[in-house]
Amino acid sequence: MFNNLEILWGVVITLFTLYCYLTTRYGFWKRHGVPGPEPVLGFGNILKGMFGKESLPDFVSRVYNGHKSEPLIGVFLRTMPVLFVKDPDFIKDILIKDFSKFVDRGFLKSEPADPMSNNLFGLEGKRWRPLRTRLSPVFTSGKLKEMFQLILECSDHLEAYLATMVEKGEPIDARELAARFTTDVVGSCGFGIEMNSLSAQESEFRQVGKEIFSNSLYRVLKTKLHEIEPRLHALLVHLLPWDKPTELFIKITRETLEYREKNNVFRPDFMNILMDLKKHPEKVDIELTHELLAAQAFIFFAAGFETSSTTISNTLYELALNQDIQKKLREEIKQFEVENGGEWKYETMKEMKYLHKVFQETLRKYPPLVILSRMSIEDYTFENTKVTIPKGTLLWIPVFAIHRDPDIYPDPEKYDPERFAEDKFNKIQPMQYMPFGHGPRNCIGARFAVYQTKIGLIKILRNYKIDVCPETPIPYKFDPFMFILTPSTSLNLKMTRIED
Repeated sequence: MFNNLEILWGVVITLFTLYCYLTTRYGFWKRHGVPGPEPVLGFGNILKGMFGKESLPDFVSRVYNGHKSEPLIGVFLRTMPVLFVKDPDFIKDILIKDFSKFVDRGFLKSEPADPMSNNLFGLEGKRWRPLRTRLSPVFTSGKLKEMFQLILECSDHLEAYLATMVEKGEPIDARELAARFTTDVVGSCGFGIEMNSLSAQESEFRQVGKEIFSNSLYRVLKTKLHEIEPRLHALLVHLLPWDKPTELFIKITRETLEYREKNNVFRPDFMNILMDLKKHPEKVDIELTHELLAAQAFIFFAAGFETSSTTISNTLYELALNQDIQKKLREEIKQFEVENGGEWKYETMKEMKYLHKVFQETLRKYPPLVILSRMSIEDYTFENTKVTIPKGTLLWIPVFAIHRDPDIYPDPEKYDPERFAEDKFNKIQPMQYMPFGHGPRNCIGARFAVYQTKIGLIKILRNYKIDVCPETPIPYKFDPFMFILTPSTSLNLKMTRIED
């Protein structure tokens, strides 16, 4: 039997070994000649974030501004070294010039045991390349023009729903309103399904959308476990039953594809692309399981409704705070409505210059992805430096902090669409404005997001004045448990009908 002294020595040796490991680990960036904030033993640089005391946007800004003159900054996510890349030339190398060496995202990567994680956003390069090539056609200008009428039909439902909400005379949650609209748009354009989110009764798809992006204890713990101990996460995923989003998208993908094949149904939407892939797997030269196809339907739905709804609601929030901008935008909307006889056309969206400035400014101040994540798939030396990172190093491009850098965007907290006037915006480097990323792995649905966001804003602002109310959160605070940019509370606003 062990005596007390032996147990004590065992504990001491274990703790000393752990201490040596951590101190060696935390010397990683010093050995590579990269400056950065001092890590806390066992927590790295995210102690506050782990306990919900600091959001990802705030963390990114703190690191970025704390080493303002440095092109590269080394930090630790607990014990994992992560390289912040700030220099626009280095960013261009990573996203474009040397993209083949950084093809993987590396963060929230796919997990074979978790069907919905094997989507286009998280897939490694080998499976991402052929899928991206085959899925891209659904977002061409021609396809978007065909979908435009479907977006308009959903926007008519938005108008009717909003009218009933305004009649109640209560504050309206702009996030929920926008999410219901974009859920319907994605359902119609992607799946050929009437999702009925813009109705009195909450639809199943809206419930699933909420669950995907919820900050519930279960979701937070699951995400943290995936980050900290992926092997344990994979084991639990094998043991636990599928969650509701996984069940729904596997079911709906199978049923939709089977029905269309059996009845020879063609529709110019996302599901039709998946059906073509299923019929011709040789086009991608990878194993196309039903779960893999369902994962692509899942990410189309999740990314398609969430990013656009967030952009719509953040725009409404800023317009409520900036009445002069709201008035100017409404005047442009009314002008084009008159010029086109009350009809909204695909081509009209490109002509509305001020609407586009407003859209760009919202994405500057509130980029849906706070960081762009990449992982090196081989050793890499940054040009004209002595900094070499080993294969498997995670890199973060701090989009949020770049978009709020006063040296790039003067008075960055101010909401000012005129900073996107052509003469001003041309002076900004492309790698200093990245709401949709850049390079081959940029957002595949960027143009789709532009059109559904703009139509949603038009239909709301043409008839309603947006104001703050006692329930409006001022200042805007970020949810500390979310990976994408999300407010910590509902964005409640007052909406009043404007009489023509």
